[in-house]
Amino acid sequence: MSASYSYSYSYPLPAVAVDMVILTISPRNELCYLLVRRGEAPFKDAGALPGGFVDVGDGYRPDRPQGEDLRAAAARELEEETGLDLERHQVFLEQLYTFGDAGRDPRGRVITVAYYALVSVDFAPFIRAGDDARDVRWHPVLEEAAAPVRLAFDHPAIIRAALERIRGKVDYDPRLVQALLPDEFTQSEFRRVHEVIKGACYDKSNFAKRFRRMLEDGRFEATDAKRSLRGAGRPPKLYRFTET
Repeated sequence: MSASYSYSYSYPLPAVAVDMVILTISPRNELCYLLVRRGEAPFKDAGALPGGFVDVGDGYRPDRPQGEDLRAAAARELEEETGLDLERHQVFLEQLYTFGDAGRDPRGRVITVAYYALVSVDFAPFIRAGDDARDVRWHPVLEEAAAPVRLAFDHPAIIRAALERIRGKVDYDPRLVQALLPDEFTQSEFRRVHEVIKGACYDKSNFAKRFRRMLEDGRFEATDAKRSLRGAGRPPKLYRFTET
């Protein structure tokens, strides 16, 4: 005997969105975040984080789908607004925080689940504007702190939260560094990613000991390749992570 269910839902439903703080390290060793220029109101022509509304389906009846999962929505919006594919371009994506203050969106009650995404410099050139964005551009964190751009919604707070998160995690979660490095990297490049994220220099001797411990623990391995240098000098040894 099959069970019969009756669903009653009388509460107003807020809209749900996802927004992403996409970060990379530029060839000039600057930590940069990605902004799109909005092509529609509200905040037309303002800078904004890539993102959009979650497909929440047709409601709460069991014979109707309830739309997409949050991570699926973030991956979809990532590709629609920037051209980046989560798997193909090896994007590190992690949920950050939920922002739901009343009045954060002039169109109505919108709750957004924020993510941060880390993109290697190898894949940053693949980014393009799409969907309702007019263009996309990388903004150096330090440069924009001195001369901030006009941002939509509460996106300044979301960016600050993402920077605080990665700066707090970089010293104990090597996945963040791995996501920002090329497949093969030098010890100096490994240290530089830490320094760019933290905005501070590390003691070279202490960091070298840390690097050797990670090498001994099998987190990464030396390769047979060497990177050519201009002029005299021994080419630096290259390493790669053992886990992807």
